[in-house]
Amino acid sequence: MKILLWGLLFISLGLTAQSKHERIPLSFNTDLIPEGIAIDPVLQKVYINSLKHNKIMRCNLDGSNTEEFLGANVHGYLPGFGMTIKGNTLYALGNSLPKPRNKSILLLLKASSGERIQSYPRDTNDFIYWNDIVISTQGKLYITDSESNNLYTLDAELGELKVYYSHDDIKHSNGIAISSDDRYLYLATYTTGIRILDLNTKELVNPPNNYKGIDGMKFHNDCLVAIVNSKRDSNLNGVYQFTLNKDLTGIQSEEKIWSLQDPTDIPTTFAIHDNAIYFVADSQLDMLDQQHNTITDRTLLNPYELIKLPID
Repeated sequence: MKILLWGLLFISLGLTAQSKHERIPLSFNTDLIPEGIAIDPVLQKVYINSLKHNKIMRCNLDGSNTEEFLGANVHGYLPGFGMTIKGNTLYALGNSLPKPRNKSILLLLKASSGERIQSYPRDTNDFIYWNDIVISTQGKLYITDSESNNLYTLDAELGELKVYYSHDDIKHSNGIAISSDDRYLYLATYTTGIRILDLNTKELVNPPNNYKGIDGMKFHNDCLVAIVNSKRDSNLNGVYQFTLNKDLTGIQSEEKIWSLQDPTDIPTTFAIHDNAIYFVADSQLDMLDQQHNTITDRTLLNPYELIKLPID
């Protein structure tokens, strides 16, 4: 009986925590199919890109004042993937969706105006997918490639992105995060779980694990927050918080802090602002035929909602 009571108590606490969230209606077109999201803390704006239309939209934190920030294909933008903001610069990744003759791009845009600062296109015979991006406190950027075992960075002298680190244990990395002291990178890999790379030694410091199925991931208060969206058992998908050890080199525990409203929902990436995470509740990615860039059934598309979820 005591075990049952404790179990009910924990369930109650979890439901209470989730009940504190806000659901913010978004007036974007329902065929946007969003992937990347970023928040400008100065302008108080949310930026959301589109896999379907190769563009970036933005609105206020409360969902009002929707506007097109970057038009379709402007500056060579491609279907949108990871985004982040550092200072007044929006860093936006894009990749063509069909696999033959794949192209990728990193765009640097002024967050206030959308003016192009710099662009780094990649058009080679190698199939790469620049998936997600993180930037250190010193402005060094790192990009995952979900189609290889490579991690990229920007070579400022050459003016191009180059491979920073390569290892079979980080194959198909998706989400990426960096510790607040810029010492460790956290890579959400498809094959070996969350791997931790020491940037001083360029060595992986933790063993393979089963923390898989992760899309977006960020470092927050000595923890990792992650969206899990590709577990075979859809009930295991949701938002998780992973507590790190005191050295930040290993995961001590995990806690599910958000359950999907519908098992078919597919949130992807998120942004953190004022101790809350913001993410689109359902990207409706399952409605996009990526090979042909078409919506499979428009009658099933629904208006988007932005979830604001407080975190410790």
